[in-house]
Amino acid sequence: MTQKSPAPRRPWSGPETPDLIHGAHSVTEALKNPKRKLIALKVTTNAAERLHEAAAARGITPEIVHPRILDHLAGPDSVHQGMVLEAKPLRAPRLDQIEKSGIVVILDQVTDPHNVGAILRSCAAFGVKALVTTARHSPEASGVLFKSASGAYEHVPMVKVTNLARALEELRSYGFRLIGLDSEAETAIGAVDRTPPVALVLGAEGKGLRQLTRQTCDVVARLDMPGEIKSLNVSNAAAICLYALTH
Repeated sequence: MTQKSPAPRRPWSGPETPDLIHGAHSVTEALKNPKRKLIALKVTTNAAERLHEAAAARGITPEIVHPRILDHLAGPDSVHQGMVLEAKPLRAPRLDQIEKSGIVVILDQVTDPHNVGAILRSCAAFGVKALVTTARHSPEASGVLFKSASGAYEHVPMVKVTNLARALEELRSYGFRLIGLDSEAETAIGAVDRTPPVALVLGAEGKGLRQLTRQTCDVVARLDMPGEIKSLNVSNAAAICLYALTH
C-alpha cells in the first residue's frame, strides 16, 4: 500500500504589525529588498547622508528626527545607529513553496532573538533555503532579531509552523533528509550522508531536541570536538554544522 504524502501545511499567520528595523546593515538590506513595502524611515542627520542613495532608489524620503525619538522607537538599550525603518512584514512562504534543494534549517523552540538572528546570518552566508521555527516558543520579528541578523532576515525566508513533527514529515515527503544535532549522539556529523536536500534540526538552549523531534529525525549527529567542552551555543553550533554540511 502506497503511503500518501502529508498535505502541505498552511503558514502560521501572526498579527499584522509593522516591522521596526534598526541598525545600518539591517536597514540598508531592507531598503534594497524589493519585496519590502516601506512605511516610514526616521533618521538622524548623519544617518540620512549614509542612506541617501538607498532611500532615493526606493523612493522614500527620510524624516530627520532627534536621536531620542529613535531611542524611544527602537528601545533604550538598542544600537540603532541613527536609523529606524518601519515596514510591512515580509510574507512567509509555506513549506511546499520553499526550494526543495540544498539545506533548510529547523529550530525546535529556540527562543532567544539574538541566537535566532545570528542563525539567520549564518543561513544567509551558507545559502540556506529557509529557516523553519515553531509558531509558539520562538521569538517574534523584532528590532533585536533584525539587528542580530544584520540584514540576513531579508534574504532567508522564515517559515513558522504550528506542529513541528508534522512539518518534519512534510519535508521528508519532499525528499529532505532530517539531521538532528545532539552533543551526545553516537554519529559525528562528518559521517552523515550530506546529499541534498538536507534539513538541519537544532534544539533549544539547555533542553536540546524534544523527544518527538528526535524520533522524527532520520539521524541524530554530534559535532566532533576535541576539547573539554562538548556543547556550544546554538548559533555557533549552527554555523559549524552548516560549514560541515557544505564542505
